[in-house]
Amino acid sequence: MGLTAAVLAVDAGNSKTDVAVVAPDGTVLSTARGGGFRPPADGLAKAMETLTAAVTEALRSAGTPTVTHTSACLANADLPVEEEELTEAIASRDWSATTTVRNDTFAVLRAGVPEPRGVAVVCGAGINCVGMRPDGRTARFPALGRFSGDWGGGWALAEEALYHAARAADGRGEPTALATTLPAHYGVPDMPTLIEALHLNRIPHHRRHEATPVLFATASQGDPTARGIIDHQATEIVTMATVALTRLDLLTEATPVLLGGGVLAANHPLLTEGIRTRLSAAAPKAVPHVVTARPVLGAALLGLDDVRAPREAHDRLRAQYT
Repeated sequence: MGLTAAVLAVDAGNSKTDVAVVAPDGTVLSTARGGGFRPPADGLAKAMETLTAAVTEALRSAGTPTVTHTSACLANADLPVEEEELTEAIASRDWSATTTVRNDTFAVLRAGVPEPRGVAVVCGAGINCVGMRPDGRTARFPALGRFSGDWGGGWALAEEALYHAARAADGRGEPTALATTLPAHYGVPDMPTLIEALHLNRIPHHRRHEATPVLFATASQGDPTARGIIDHQATEIVTMATVALTRLDLLTEATPVLLGGGVLAANHPLLTEGIRTRLSAAAPKAVPHVVTARPVLGAALLGLDDVRAPREAHDRLRAQYT
């Protein structure tokens, strides 16, 4: 089988990297997995070493040193200048004749739709939203954190839960069961002890994200404060999706809204139903759907789009991932 139109698909997130080599007819020739892709934390050179190891393994397994096109959907490719820098870094590796770099949220979107049309909101450690149309038009947000107008994701939910629990414990805020459920989860007697343990790193910083599932469990028991935080998250997700739909002139058309990332893939009823209710009011023609397919599928489908592969190739590729 010739590989002249094959695609190297890369989905590189903060925690892991998935790679696939795809033949012109959509057949997956090889896959590989590597570590997280974190240029801001590790530096571009180190991040590219991690990415290169996974790509090299995939190309070797496929029996080819190069392919025609690389479709890379990368975490931390949030601004055009970052996409340009990452495109240059990947193109310099000579894995393919052409290279396209996109933010990794586009991979979630493309994995969930039969054509490159729709809006995706990813709510994992952070939050992001993108939209696209077949004519190439896109909509997106900086997604750099609160200072760029973004709120939400697992870390923000955890921080918010701890904030309200601390204020409830010392009298500055309304009473909430979070002041009890959070210390219990971390194995300490009360919020002052938990605050001290977090501040002095007796409880490592990376464990703060564990407050998020505690938040959802507490909300499911009816706690008003916990439910309010989740309502805030649902409102933010719908706001981003609605603005993206409006920018792409899709608000009046039946359009898929894909929901991905760990927080949304968990399909918590309070959050999922809150999103559906608000989206129905703000964008009645939008069709929400939780995406569970691996994002590398979306990166590969985008690659097939880029090389203008036939529909049969797209269908064959998707069948191998579903």
